[in-house]
Amino acid sequence: MPTPESRAQELRQILNEHSYRYYVLNAPTITDAEYDALYHELVALETAHPHLIMPDSPTQRAGSDLTDDFPKVEHPAPILSLGNAFSDDDLWAWEERNLKLLPSGTQLAYMLEPKLDGLTVVIHYDNGVLVKAATRGNGRVGDDVTANVRTIRTVPLRIPATGDIAPPRHIVVRGEVLFLKHDFNALNERQREAGLPLYVNARNTASGTLKQKDSRITASRPLTCYLYDIVDISPDDIHGKPIYLPTQQAMLDYMRDMGFFIPPESHLYPTLSHIIQQIPTWIEKRHALDFEIDGLVIKVNDRKIDAELGVVGKDPRGAIAYKFPAEEATTTLKAVVVNIGRTGKLTPTASLEPVFVGGVTVSNATMHNYKFIAELDVRLGDKVVIKRSGDVIPYVIGPVPDLRDGTEQPILPPTHCPVCHTPIIQPEGAVDHFCPNTACPERVYRSIEFFVSRGAMDIEGMGGQTVKQLIEAGFIHDEADIFALKADDLLTLDGFAQKKVDNLLASIEKAKSRPLAQLLASLGIDGVGSTVAQSLADKFRSIRALMDADVQAIQEIDGIGDVLAENIVAWFDDDHHQRLIAKLTAAGVNMQAGEKTVLGDALAGKTFVLTGTLPTLSREKATELIEAHGGKVSSSVSKKTSYVLMGDSPGSKAEKAAQLGVPIIDEQAFLQMLE
Repeated sequence: MPTPESRAQELRQILNEHSYRYYVLNAPTITDAEYDALYHELVALETAHPHLIMPDSPTQRAGSDLTDDFPKVEHPAPILSLGNAFSDDDLWAWEERNLKLLPSGTQLAYMLEPKLDGLTVVIHYDNGVLVKAATRGNGRVGDDVTANVRTIRTVPLRIPATGDIAPPRHIVVRGEVLFLKHDFNALNERQREAGLPLYVNARNTASGTLKQKDSRITASRPLTCYLYDIVDISPDDIHGKPIYLPTQQAMLDYMRDMGFFIPPESHLYPTLSHIIQQIPTWIEKRHALDFEIDGLVIKVNDRKIDAELGVVGKDPRGAIAYKFPAEEATTTLKAVVVNIGRTGKLTPTASLEPVFVGGVTVSNATMHNYKFIAELDVRLGDKVVIKRSGDVIPYVIGPVPDLRDGTEQPILPPTHCPVCHTPIIQPEGAVDHFCPNTACPERVYRSIEFFVSRGAMDIEGMGGQTVKQLIEAGFIHDEADIFALKADDLLTLDGFAQKKVDNLLASIEKAKSRPLAQLLASLGIDGVGSTVAQSLADKFRSIRALMDADVQAIQEIDGIGDVLAENIVAWFDDDHHQRLIAKLTAAGVNMQAGEKTVLGDALAGKTFVLTGTLPTLSREKATELIEAHGGKVSSSVSKKTSYVLMGDSPGSKAEKAAQLGVPIIDEQAFLQMLE
């Protein structure tokens, strides 16, 4: 086991190297969370053994993003970093330390702001005109990036941007330059269309964009700048009227009035307890925001008290950053495993050196498709960055090319299905590769597993393992065979006692009467989820009518385009699927739509999009309630969407709604609308 001295020396060397890669080269090889863990290990060592503190320790200075490519700008005041908190106890300890330095009985209120994951800028205005802009640099001196900052549309070239407010004689503001999520996705889409490599990390891409020598390149990339602090300000405005900003809230309001783009969701709370109560809400909603955050910033609201508290080391005492649990980590890609889905689609899955991220140990992560792998140039043996957001399946963000040693190997799609050995196809214009064999054992298993699952035909007692057991025993070969299962056969299987068999057969019998829309959604037709299935059932009213419909008739349904309509027609034209429908019909499975329930018109004229898991309502029940009250359900968010009904673990629909300004409601608000 290393001694404290040797470990501290090792940590200093590692952290200094990573600081150089992060701030100077803009090419980090570890994630922020991994750097923070190493940094706090060194802080703990130096706290326990003060004699280990050396002049070259990263704990003794602020980081630096200075380069030799730009003139230097001296900041009017130190541009400090913040100390970090990782738990409620850390926050209470921070407040307790501050109260000890203040008069007895002092009450502290706090501003809560999102901790933006971008690049710090410092912008100077004289008599209302932007005259200079710089990066944070080393906290005292920054790189002059004035020409590039002028290209950012959210940065006013003159203040006030609106109204008749007189600007201060001089003001220096601090902010964060970043890509909004939808802008970063659009930038990568342009890269993809041009056949160029995709950008992996939004923060690093923003940093590289801001430090372009040619400001035309910066102007071509949609950066955003949020401004949230005043570094320096003259005591009066250009007319000699005093400027008085006693609190953080007053300062933000003043900046907003000047026309600065203030971070949304900034709020004042009367106590730290109120702040702590907000943290779980922020962790849940962070992915619905249109900008990346890695935590929250908590500031003492009274600016006079903030100044009295002063600075300890390089951190102001009056503010602290609460860091969210890490969602990214770096690990080694050991192998790629190919999974075959129910439609035959091949999904490459990364087999990883196990790593702790997002609260769990991860050893597998999706790589989406082989086009994605090629665009990012991910190779076997690479160090890769993976991300796990909430309950989202972990996925590979991209490789860390600077850590390659030459032994890495390219990843190519297989030529034959790894299960049934049928030649793999890639339809013209398609991104994905497919096994075309409908009898492929893996496709059969995945199709049946999906068919019986919750939200599909919802057959209780028939999970994935039971499906495998029934297939291996030769009792089922497709979805329809489920309805022909016999008690005597089931009782021969391991783990099947009489009560379990009775319950399973009762659930199968109950599934025969599922609504037509539920059956359609269970068949695994590519692109037909619960919303589209309901629309098909509403229009055609029976399986037979839908099977007889052509592309044009299906396209008449709102929200169904030509590609999806062609998918549906092709699915029902397939001989294998026609035999399946015939067997399901013969087994007594419902093939007709029932009468629509009408409960009122409270939602008449309103269109809803569902995302996430609701607390008490299934997606089918929520859809049924919306339509029974005169509303419509759509599968995609647009400007015509009235509301997005959001539950836990929402997907990209929540982000799209936030971008378009579509109201997002929870289950409780939805049920109140029905009342």
